[in-house]
Amino acid sequence: MELFDQVSINALSKRDLLLIIKALEYTSENTGLEDFIDLRNSMVKEICFLSETSEEDFINYLESNN
Repeated sequence: MELFDQVSINALSKRDLLLIIKALEYTSENTGLEDFIDLRNSMVKEICFLSETSEEDFINYLESNN
């Protein structure tokens, strides 16, 4: 197996990406560990920057047709 420093999300479906985001939120809420919400926020922030959209619009897009 090759080592890697970063993971690409371009192969993830909308449903999978939404599931990851919701899982990070849930885990943060139920463990009290801020690392999970920090990871969720940084992922969403970066994707919103790359797609030139707001967080609200991005989450609504992921939640549509699921």
